This record gives sequence, structure tokens and C-alpha cells, in this order.
Amino acid sequence: MFAGLRIIDSHAHFPVPDVSIEESMGYQTVPRRTPRPKPQAPFAGHAREQWAKAWGFAPNEKTTATDEELAQRWVAELERYGIDKIVWVTGGGNDRLAKIVHMAPERFVGYAHHDPCTPGAAEELERAIVKLGLRGYKILAPRLSKPITDRSLYPVWEVCAAYNIPVLIHFGILGAAGGIAYNENINPAIFEPVAKDFADVNFIIPHFGCGHPRELLFLGWVCENIYVDTSGSNQWMRWMPYEYTVQKAFEQFYRTFGPYRILFGTDSSGFPRGFAMDYLKEQNRAVRFNGVSDEEAQLIFAGNMERLLNAVEVDR
Repeated sequence: MFAGLRIIDSHAHFPVPDVSIEESMGYQTVPRRTPRPKPQAPFAGHAREQWAKAWGFAPNEKTTATDEELAQRWVAELERYGIDKIVWVTGGGNDRLAKIVHMAPERFVGYAHHDPCTPGAAEELERAIVKLGLRGYKILAPRLSKPITDRSLYPVWEVCAAYNIPVLIHFGILGAAGGIAYNENINPAIFEPVAKDFADVNFIIPHFGCGHPRELLFLGWVCENIYVDTSGSNQWMRWMPYEYTVQKAFEQFYRTFGPYRILFGTDSSGFPRGFAMDYLKEQNRAVRFNGVSDEEAQLIFAGNMERLLNAVEVDR
């Protein structure tokens, strides 16, 4: 419990020190994008350093800890902060993450996170849900090798519909400073035809749209199966051409999405930071200062994610 609320973190990355998040997802290339110029690297490093200093975060540990040891450490972290459950949206590949989830099934939930553009992606998703016990699907849209609206991906969406799993799709800026600012899969509004063709699938767009709040608000206005998650530092708001804050984002998304389609998350991962408690505190203040009732706040911080996970239909 925190501030009288049960907490489920809907968006976190299990720290697997021997493989990067994108490597674990199998994204091999970045399509149709000029390689990042080397002169940007010093700025990117400086920006990351300033971000860490602003939040008081120490650099990630270089660890040789096993998955079992890190899982135990994360269970202790959840106990420390009174967090009910955490959803690992990545974690070293589907098989590896499934094993990690089974180390603490009462506290951990895992998502499949392979590239939907690879051959056999739909079959792999079904295996991950039915055989491995994963409960959702995470996709990085800017990393895909084809448009996310391509009809060749429809078998993947059909599996999502068959098992009623939540689908988390990152749109918008990827990789912070020095990352990807634009390609054909950046804007969440492009997803409208898929969201309408698969109206029974619940699609979650993280980080308040990550640079595209207007487009995500419009998408959620016309598609009731679009959810938003609040995860991360949301530092992209600093680069908007107008004043934008977490409190303002909550106000706008509450007005358009209502309390039933907003999911709390932190984007937590490695240690020593562990669970990003500062993000929870900031978001709780934003919700409270927007006058959201206790009942609706409980939906945002746990109830909505719990409802989506409980709706998954798998006979195993």
C-alpha cells in the first residue's frame, strides 16, 4: 500500500545484465533511418548524466548476479515499498522471462516481447501465452522493419484477440537523447486502423505518448480499446514547444480516457535504483491535485491493470 492505495506497476523491465532490452526482443535493424552521427554521442551522454543527477539516481550496477538472485532482490524491493505486483514487459527473451516469473508468481507478471515482424511471430506469441504463461505482449514500434499497420502483422493481432491479452506498444521518441525521433512508426495515431479492426484487443500506449500526447488523446478519443500508461520520468515533456507537465498530462488523459483507461507504471529496471519510488510519488501528487477520487485513483494505480490481466483467456 502507498497513500492508502494498492499498487501494481504495469511497466517495468527485469534487469538481465548480459543482454540489452532490444537484443532480448530480437530487433536486429533500424529501418529507413540514417545512422546516428558520432558527434551526438557526447551530448547524449551528458543528457543521461543530467537526468540521473536530477532524480538522484546512481549508475546501474555492473553485476554478475543470477536471475534467481535478482528476482529475490526484486521481491524484497516490492516488500520494502508495499507494491502488490510488478509487470515485467521485457526480460531476456520469452523463455527466460517465463522462468523468472515462476520464481515469484504471486508478485511477478511477464509479457512476451519478441519482434512481431519475424517469421513465426504469431506462433511464438501463442506459445508464450499458452505454454510459458506470459500474460501480455510488448512491442517497440519505432524498431519494426515494416509499418505497424502492415497486413502481414494481422496474424499476431489475431492471437492477441484470441487470448484477450493486453498489448503494450511503444510509440514516440525511443532511446532518449541520441535515440530515434522520427520514422513511419513513431506516431501513435497511425495505429487507428488496427485498433478499429481489432476492437476487442486492449492496446496500451506508454509514457503518455512519449512526445505525441495530442495524437494519443485523439486516438483514445476514437478508439475505446486504447489505454495509456504513465511510466517513466517522462523527461520528453521538457522538450515540448509548450509547457507540459505530468500533472497536466493526467488532467488531459483523465478528461479524454476517463479513470478506466489509465495505467500506472514506473519503467523500473536495474539496481541500485530498483523501484522508482520518486515516480510513484510524483504521479500520486498529480492525481490527487487533479481532484481524482480515492476510488478512481485506485483504478489508475492497480485496478485497471488487474482487470486487464484477469481478462486473459488461457486454458493451460
